Amino acid sequence: MYAFFTAVVTRENKPSLEAGINGAWLIATVATQSICVLGCFVADRFGAGREIVLFVSLAMYLLGAMLYLSIITLIFYRFTFVHLTGDELGPPYWINMGAVAITTLAGSVLILQAGDWRLVRELRSFIEGFTLFFWSAGTWWIPLLLLLGFWRHVLQRVPLTYDPQYWGMVFPLGMYTLSTVRLSQALDLPWLLVIPRGFFWFALAAWTAAFVGLVRRLLAR
Repeated sequence: MYAFFTAVVTRENKPSLEAGINGAWLIATVATQSICVLGCFVADRFGAGREIVLFVSLAMYLLGAMLYLSIITLIFYRFTFVHLTGDELGPPYWINMGAVAITTLAGSVLILQAGDWRLVRELRSFIEGFTLFFWSAGTWWIPLLLLLGFWRHVLQRVPLTYDPQYWGMVFPLGMYTLSTVRLSQALDLPWLLVIPRGFFWFALAAWTAAFVGLVRRLLAR
């Protein structure tokens, strides 16, 4: 991450915002929140060092949130004020939703796995509110991205053919499903499970379509 941002900042010939920004930048958030999730699950294995691992996990959660808010501001500006063609609106933009889905997962896992730790216990209300905020943001993105997909493939007539980038769409759908399950457990909202029970099939269909496309591409060579 540091190598990437150092290269971006110090390069002499920088691209315009139109050419330089897309949803793939949010992998910085995805990677950071992944560390938070992993840390919460393995913290108990560190014995006396458990609190250190949980502290790092909490810090990663907050850092990932900061990275998302910083990068999504540029992406949203690009969406709303810079010309966008159907070819440019690729599958990586689904990471707009996937990044907040894994942020929701990280916050929920913090509550579920580290709820007995003093610092998480004291910050529980903040973490719950912040996590619900990001889940709401991720939920908001889904209809918009579906509408933009309709615009891209139906109105702009961009062919719907296999591209490895479509795996960048599959991940957010699966992550949103899982994060909603964990959020319902963390906030004790069992009725929220109706969403992942239906969304699971949507994510599975996307995975299957991408996998079939991959197999067909390999067989055609």
